[in-house]
Amino acid sequence: MLKTILMMYVTTAPAILSGVIVMVWCKLPILKALSKPMDFGKNFVDGKRIFGDNKTWKGLLGYIIFNMLIAVLWGLLCKNPSMGSLNYFYQNHENTLTFNLLIGLLLGLGYALFELPNSFLKRRLDITPGKTLKGFMKGFFVFLDQADSVFGCALVVWLFYPLGILKYLLFVVIGAVTHIVFNMLLYFAKLRKNMF
Repeated sequence: MLKTILMMYVTTAPAILSGVIVMVWCKLPILKALSKPMDFGKNFVDGKRIFGDNKTWKGLLGYIIFNMLIAVLWGLLCKNPSMGSLNYFYQNHENTLTFNLLIGLLLGLGYALFELPNSFLKRRLDITPGKTLKGFMKGFFVFLDQADSVFGCALVVWLFYPLGILKYLLFVVIGAVTHIVFNMLLYFAKLRKNMF
């Protein structure tokens, strides 16, 4: 079990590191034209925003670029046989520049795009962007807020390695807990407005 968890971290390290970097990237005063919402400020048929202001083209681009860059660098570290043997991506595929660029692209897309259904749901429930519900449903949405991107990243891993449903769900739980811990650290570092 410990080896499985270690392999999950080694495999998804580019997505974890990119998630932190994108938080900083989105706050930088560069490429402001890309800071526009992915839903273009449009409303759905119910009159409510589709995703909200926090899902921007700059964030999507950041997830893709930084995941690709870090996946390539991580691939170099995984040339070490002891590291490479702990990476699910290299169990059935060769560690090449092209493969690592593909992994980075897919991890970036998986991370960013799997956040959108959660944002869509929260707009339907009138939850303010970047916030969560209070009371009974708070725990569910705190978990969902942290797990949404992990569903996408774990699915990318499953494309290249036959995880099976139980290992996939373990990926999601471990990833969500890790995401919660990172969000707490980012909050204390003043890179996030809210802890959850």
